Amino acid sequence: MAIVVNKPLPEFEANATGGIKVTNTSHLGQILVLYFYPKDNTPGCTTEAMQFRDKYKDFVKAGAVVLGVSRDNMKSHDEFKTKLELPFELIADTEEKMCHMFGVVKNKIMYGKKVKGIERSTFLVGADGILKQEWRGLKVPGHVDDVLKAVKLLKKAA
Repeated sequence: MAIVVNKPLPEFEANATGGIKVTNTSHLGQILVLYFYPKDNTPGCTTEAMQFRDKYKDFVKAGAVVLGVSRDNMKSHDEFKTKLELPFELIADTEEKMCHMFGVVKNKIMYGKKVKGIERSTFLVGADGILKQEWRGLKVPGHVDDVLKAVKLLKKAA
């Protein structure tokens, strides 16, 4: 059930903003960027979402679909998307099925307490449904540019 680079994504189904359903096969034929983030409306997550937003046309030009994933509910996602004018959809993984499948749920220390949180991570899936690359435990500055570079290389190789 875990994901592995150079292997197809395991089966999954999730609901996203815009009333769309996302599955492991819903974006075959397109490069897919799935970025997992801890929480809507937090400073790092807002910055990351805005950077994906600002480079979105470049991702589309390179043949990629961008989807954000967090444990927030659809109402929170809709408000976050509207507030930041995000041109891409957000997946509401309220039951943490995708978070566990992609192995991004980690124990963190917050204010001296152990909490279960989402490790900021991005996954690049080829048009063939195969996981091509992953970035785990990443820092926001420069990350979106790295992903865009990888998307362009993947498109060139296709």
